Amino acid sequence: MTDLTTIARPYAKAAFDFAVEHNSIETWQMMLGFASLVSQNDQVKNILTSDAKPAAIAKFIEDICQDSLDEYGRNFIKVMAENRRLSLLPDVLTLFNQYCLDREQVADVDLISATQLTDTQLNKITKAVEQRLSKKVKLKCEIDKSLISGFIIRTGDMIIDSSIKGRLNRLNDVLQS
Repeated sequence: MTDLTTIARPYAKAAFDFAVEHNSIETWQMMLGFASLVSQNDQVKNILTSDAKPAAIAKFIEDICQDSLDEYGRNFIKVMAENRRLSLLPDVLTLFNQYCLDREQVADVDLISATQLTDTQLNKITKAVEQRLSKKVKLKCEIDKSLISGFIIRTGDMIIDSSIKGRLNRLNDVLQS
């Protein structure tokens, strides 16, 4: 976990709690998503890190976002600008989305395999991970031929490495100690 994520967490949590309380999670996802994209523009980044007054920076972002922000979204931007945290909008969005998934009891799971897995294999893996996490699972699959064979499952703090590459690395570590 990076320091930036730690700094972004209270903003994401406040936005999420507000969105839940006002039944506007989708609206907040769209507002944060758009503001996050704006904040990643190179020219905007320069302004966010400049010595300009926070009110001017907030106004600049509001002018770009226009109708993409409602009254509460503009207030959120102002608070982040006052604290010089607008560059953290992508982290705030990521955490906000994670809070949404946690609320829905859905876990994002990365599945990295050496080869393309069949639907049957994916279903078995999904069921096993859902049972272990007691949550529904949303798989994000990718292929990494350097694994030689097998797969790696990552979600949150949990990593299951059943790849040949992982086993060889562990064997190498044991032999060198």
